[in-house]
Amino acid sequence: MEVLTTILSLIVALSVLIAVHEFGHYWVARRLGVKVLRFSIGFGKPLWTVRKGVDQTEYMVAAIPLGGYVKMLDEREGEVAPEEAHRAFNRQNVWKRFAIVAAGPLFNLAFAVGALWIVLMSGIPGLKPVIGGIDPDTPAAHAGLRPRMEIVSVNGEATATWD
Repeated sequence: MEVLTTILSLIVALSVLIAVHEFGHYWVARRLGVKVLRFSIGFGKPLWTVRKGVDQTEYMVAAIPLGGYVKMLDEREGEVAPEEAHRAFNRQNVWKRFAIVAAGPLFNLAFAVGALWIVLMSGIPGLKPVIGGIDPDTPAAHAGLRPRMEIVSVNGEATATWD
């Protein structure tokens, strides 16, 4: 059961990181006027799909959660209607294309900084001084110490953590 929990935790953590990364590409592309055709978390067979918005962007969650992608309108991948050609990724100037490509890693960086800030603001609990195992015929055993006892002071000095 512990292995299953670990694997599930890994999949959830990777999925969050992938979603943040792909959302970065998606958000910047939309803000810069590029038409987004599909936003997908995962690869392979679609598990969930919905179309929304004026552009009818397809939002998808797929079976293999080891990546994702944002498919944008692009003349290199097929015919583009002349009235939408100005919204194609390949028609954007270099700085817009650079911003769209760089947005994924930058969103991951911002997410990491935000997560670290939350952890540091909420505090990191110290390791409590709790006794593990005690071997018989040791001074600790003769003194009456038992496993899972918490040491609250040593020589009259409080010990909240092992530090």
